[in-house]
Amino acid sequence: MKRFYLLILLSFFSSSCLAEFKTQAQLAEFTQNTELWFSVTDNLLATSSRFKGQIELVNNSTQALPAGAADWIIYFHFIRKIPTTESAGLKIEHIQGDLYKLAPTTIFNGLPAGKGLTVYFEASPWMISYSDFMPRAFMVAAGLTPEIFLNTDTEDFKQFVRPLTEPRQLLRNIDDGDKIATMTNEQRFAKHADAAKKSNNSTQPNLAEAAVHRIIPQVQQLTMLSGHSKIDAHWQIITTKETTAEGQYLQQQLQQLYELALPLQAELPANSATATLSLTVDAKLKQAERYQLSVRPNAITIIGNDAAGVFYGIQSLLALAALPENKSSNMLTLPTLEIDDAPRYPWRGMHYDMARNFHGLEVTKRLIAQMGRYKLNKLHLHLTEDEGWRIEIPGLPELTEIGAIRCFDLTEQQCLLTQLGTGPHPSGSGNGFYRRAEFIELLKFARTHHIEVIPEIDLPGHARAAIKAMEARYQHYNMAEQAEEALRYRLTENVDNSEYLSVQRYTDNAVNVCQESTYAFIDKVIAELQLMYQEAGLTLTLFHMGGDEVAKGAWEHAPACQDLIKTHPQVNSIADLKPYFINRVAELANNRDLALAAWEDGLMADPQTPFPRQQFNNKHVLVNAWDNIWEWGYGDRAYVFANAGYHVVQSAGTNLYFDHPQEAHPEERGYYWATRYNDTERVFFYRPDHLYHNAELKRDGTPITDLAALLGRPLPALEKPENMLGIQGQVWSETIRTAEQLEQMIYPRLLALAERAWHRGSWEPEKASDSARADWQSFANRLSAVELTRLQLSGSMHYLPAPGAQLQQQRWHINLAWPNLIAEYSQDQGLTWQIYNQPLRAQNKVILVRSRLGEVTSRVIML
Repeated sequence: MKRFYLLILLSFFSSSCLAEFKTQAQLAEFTQNTELWFSVTDNLLATSSRFKGQIELVNNSTQALPAGAADWIIYFHFIRKIPTTESAGLKIEHIQGDLYKLAPTTIFNGLPAGKGLTVYFEASPWMISYSDFMPRAFMVAAGLTPEIFLNTDTEDFKQFVRPLTEPRQLLRNIDDGDKIATMTNEQRFAKHADAAKKSNNSTQPNLAEAAVHRIIPQVQQLTMLSGHSKIDAHWQIITTKETTAEGQYLQQQLQQLYELALPLQAELPANSATATLSLTVDAKLKQAERYQLSVRPNAITIIGNDAAGVFYGIQSLLALAALPENKSSNMLTLPTLEIDDAPRYPWRGMHYDMARNFHGLEVTKRLIAQMGRYKLNKLHLHLTEDEGWRIEIPGLPELTEIGAIRCFDLTEQQCLLTQLGTGPHPSGSGNGFYRRAEFIELLKFARTHHIEVIPEIDLPGHARAAIKAMEARYQHYNMAEQAEEALRYRLTENVDNSEYLSVQRYTDNAVNVCQESTYAFIDKVIAELQLMYQEAGLTLTLFHMGGDEVAKGAWEHAPACQDLIKTHPQVNSIADLKPYFINRVAELANNRDLALAAWEDGLMADPQTPFPRQQFNNKHVLVNAWDNIWEWGYGDRAYVFANAGYHVVQSAGTNLYFDHPQEAHPEERGYYWATRYNDTERVFFYRPDHLYHNAELKRDGTPITDLAALLGRPLPALEKPENMLGIQGQVWSETIRTAEQLEQMIYPRLLALAERAWHRGSWEPEKASDSARADWQSFANRLSAVELTRLQLSGSMHYLPAPGAQLQQQRWHINLAWPNLIAEYSQDQGLTWQIYNQPLRAQNKVILVRSRLGEVTSRVIML
């Protein structure tokens, strides 16, 4: 590896420049002892959407940086756009994506040991959260292996980001001014108190008892009977041919959770007095996935319209059981009851982006298990991106050998250019992929949980990982003088002088849509995906092509595109290339008997009009409607697409994006382009049957009272509700580098998603009604009394809201967001914690407070 870095660096630096760092030890000593700090000084500049920031170097090492130009460079990850800037004799330049370099110029004054310097810059747009900053800045010098600045090699932002505390750091210069201020401890206290008052707990005097019967997602019909059913080792599970797999699943769950080993039988002997738990399919129930559950003292029956319905009946049965606190009892007690239940929507989905940052096989399997538990049935896997290709494709090893690994390689012949805080080494965060056998294992695991996996290969934009991997393949075969093979799957061409900048600041992330090799590549990938599904015993039915956020200017100067415009009768200009590409991919999918899916902007002919549905021969074309920032005028696209004949999955950024912060606070992780925050309650109150009722706030926090008036045009009604398939949560992973961070962002918001996807609230669309507030309180009670503990028992991490605090008569009063949580406080900087049970006397020293449930705690607040 050192030889590899040497070759790369020697190709980059001038051979006439003497190294300032003579040895690896010197470079390491400098980066281990010199601190690199980021800071935002002012978001509220006269120019909107710009801010002032700083990079500080504090040299606590014994190494001095000499004056003048030199052969060392600092590379850092930064998600905002910094124009080329010179400050303190150092020059900031953009490389690609979020990677920048900081290099000395001839006027650099040097940095002696024991001194510091500050580099000033302006960038856009604003930065108001710690997670906007990326870790693992590093330094390179000719002939040496890159070294990471030690204080940035961490997930603790406060080790390399200066405090964000002042209004000018925490507010955005947006529209008419930011009306969503950072949540304070006092405001949070008032919010919790107001919610408790509205919930009117007197209607549910026994919260613990109420939580037992209020499962998530809520059932359609529940009839409570008197008495209980006690399942012990004498019971048998009775299955039919159609429900054998579901019986095996139930058998495994009872053994794992309660150490109940029940035999599995195909039929019950005649005149048997054995207590039974029977699973059957009866198509007379008519609605797909519908089930009926009957719990009686000596007989439990689950009847489903199909095997999926039986599986969901099992989930309701397990949800009614007490938490497995004492396995040694070998008995499970259930209330006797009758349930008749069916889903609200056929599409109840979750989208997971592991392409930006890969988190591993096991956390994906945990996600599948939790989705099945809460009756979600579609897992949309975002497998490819600019920053990574995450699935092994036989015959194209470069896709994972290069496209799944980020490191410091400016030639990108060994790995992708480092991004998103990975740092310079292949061992950095975010690297990895699903091996073919692992993906097949995932498919089988998903089938067991009645979840369809939808693979997304994002094209033509967001494709940099594929482009660079196939370019490395091209170079390999070209050097071997195998020109035909070199060109077979190439995704770009030699003299493409097109200039563009994508949303994520790439200048080279769009495949060339005018080359036949591009379509050979796509068909090869689809074919290999189909084979994986076949080996898993499944049939791939839907291919998601992405299609979103193609940068303006792509292909404008590509020779192949100029030739296509001259020769193809339906391609007369650059504007025709997008529909040309979409049609070609749709036809490739249709030739393989696949339906097609895309993000909404991929299927828009212009900002107001979708491509005509009839231009696609695919039996189904599905659209994820996501870009619903209301004031931008796109929030009605879900209805526009449905009315145009497309199948639509509502994927609203304002309510269903789980990568956004869960509170308006700088310590909460996530981007905030669609909404300043998106907590569990906001997801719960999404009203998919009443789309425009969700238009509550503009991005700056201004209330929306009349959406039609705001847009200056009438809003289309939903004319073809049969095309509205359902809803889907999304988690994008730019700021999510670890499995623990991933699960904290997904849960418990996923449970609120499941609630709305399966169950239509009787209060909809009036979220301010008493019944709506009571429903939320009931959900929150069940969530905190039962479901969060279940998540912990299954090995999943989850988020907890921070406590609120208010000073009253020199005593701190603490309250919590949900029932069943406890508050803890520390008076010794977190060394020890005590349970809060009465107001705390205000002191001259800092008091730390947090929420707790089981083994999980919230972020800490300071009093």
